[in-house]
Parts: sequence; structure tokens; C-alpha cells
Amino acid sequence: MPKNLLKLLPMRRKPITIVIVFGVLFILLVFLTKGIVWASIFMRATGLTPQTTLSLVFGRGVDLAPIDGRVNILLLGIAGGTHDGADLTDTQLILSFYPENKALSMISVPRDIWSDTLKDRVNSAYHYGEVKRKGGGIVLSKAIISDMVGLPIQHTLVFNFLGFEKIIDLVGGITINVPVAFIDSEFPIVGKENDMCSGDETFACRYEPLTFQAGVQHMDGSRALQYVRSRHAVGEEGTDFARGKRQQEVLLAMKQRLTSKDVLMKPSLILSLYKAFDDASDTDMNIGQLMTVGKLFVGIGEGKSKQLSIEDQLYVPPQSWYGRYVLLPKESFDAIHEFVKSKLH
Repeated sequence: MPKNLLKLLPMRRKPITIVIVFGVLFILLVFLTKGIVWASIFMRATGLTPQTTLSLVFGRGVDLAPIDGRVNILLLGIAGGTHDGADLTDTQLILSFYPENKALSMISVPRDIWSDTLKDRVNSAYHYGEVKRKGGGIVLSKAIISDMVGLPIQHTLVFNFLGFEKIIDLVGGITINVPVAFIDSEFPIVGKENDMCSGDETFACRYEPLTFQAGVQHMDGSRALQYVRSRHAVGEEGTDFARGKRQQEVLLAMKQRLTSKDVLMKPSLILSLYKAFDDASDTDMNIGQLMTVGKLFVGIGEGKSKQLSIEDQLYVPPQSWYGRYVLLPKESFDAIHEFVKSKLH
């Protein structure tokens, strides 16, 4: 090969090298741009940024927009399934956090309080909202219950009871000190809600008897669910007020179990709990907000949780209300607002 041609070879390689370099840079730029876009979408959807992640680990987490120093979260429990009343909220509990003092007040809202806005009992708000549009149940429940108790509610978390049962089983059950023994002869059997019972007009096949003895006892998910849902016991334990107290007891027992070392030291269990929690719940919170609420909950100081009941502020009218059993304010909802605010931790 002539020498003058050999001298030209390096000159021919330079344009090729430049094209390759620019091609690689272009590909990197595309991946970088897509990465920024994906990260932006992820941060908007989850509320997790590098700054908020550091805050969750070392600080308080994301901003939950406290009002008068308080963050109020509404917990709703539904039975789920396809039977009638599957989306009525059997559990309605407000967690009112006061982060500055690491304190928590829990306010049970009885399901039978009458709402003039709904022209129905308050436990139907979630149903009516969902009929209008998906997610409307959370919006309507939050608005109705906020008006009843006089507290602004920042966020809502809806639980399916079967998922609640699974979460308790995953942590090995919970320990409850049952204050009063009771018998419920009409606890509904899951799956038999629409059973015609071979023509039995009492529909006895839909129910099973329950007995709870007083004292400290360990409960698996199924037993704990029976404890919080029972509403046909004889005497005071058959009231919505007693059930509200039981729900608060179970929530505190769950907190104690979730913060125990044998749960926190098992990463695989925490992942299973996260999946079970995600499958069993619906919420208007993103991941960052949900993790911040969780951090608030587990960080409640010793003796800093308070259980509230508005039982003394309500009464049963002498006649049925629109043909239904209901609860009404003894004075007014304004009086209930003042009562709640005076009792907050």
C-alpha cells in the first residue's frame, strides 16, 4: 500500500470516533432526561423526594398541613365483598395527633348518628360517595364526619376487614385486656349474608354465637375482628359506644405489636405487612404522607394516647327516625364540637 494512503487512514478514523462519542452522549442524555421525568413522576405520586426521604429517616417526614398544631386522620372500616351493606362503615375513628407533644387522641364516631345532609345515618356516607364516583366515598365521609365532630380532617384511610385480619395474623396476633365479659348470639358469618336459610324467617343460619370472657387474652386476626365488630351483645356491650372503645383498644394493641423488636427486626415481615396493608386499604394519602402518619403513630409517647367517647352527648329519640334506629345530639352538634375540643390530649 502506498505510504501516502497509510498517512490518510488516521484522518479517516477521526470522524468515525467523533460520531461514536456524540452517539454515546446522545444516548446518555436521553436516559438522563427519561430518568429525570420518571423521578419527577415518582416524586409527585409518592411525595418522596431526597429531602423528604431524609426527613422521614431523621426528622418528622412530609408536611401533613397541621391546623392549630393538630393532624386529624379518619379511619374507616368496611366489610367488603358483594353483599348488601358491604361498603357501610362499621368503624369510624378519628386519630387526632398533636406532634409537638407526641400525643394522640382517638375519637370514635358511632355509625348510627343521623345526618340531615345525607338523610341517613353517617355510616352510609362512604357508600353514597362511591356511588357518585370512585374515591367519592372518602371525600364525602371526611366532610360529613368533620362537620359532626368539629375537627378539620386532613386525610382518610379505609380498611377492608378481611385485610385487617390478615395484618394481625402476620404479626402473630395481639394481646387485649377485655374489661367486661359479653355474649353476642347474632354475629354474622362471612359468606352467608344472603343465605335464605331454607325458608327460616329468622335467618338463624346467617349468625353464630360469640363469647368473650373478661381478662387478658391473645387474639388472632379472626378473633380480634369478631371483638371489634360485635354489636348484638346483651346490655351495654351491645352498643356502638362499647364497640368504639373496643376498636380503640385493638388499635393500641396493634401499635404495641408493630413496634415490638421481633417485628421491626424482620425486613421480610415488614415487606409482607406493607403488601397486606396496601391490598387491604384505600387512602387519599401518598406514600410519603402515609409513612409520616405511621411514624407519628409509632412515636406516640408513653401515656400520651387518650380514648374519647361522645356517648354522653348523644341520645336515642323516643320514636324511630324515618323508620330507623338513630342517634341524635342531646343539645346540638356545636355542643359536641366544644366537648371534643375540651377533651383533646
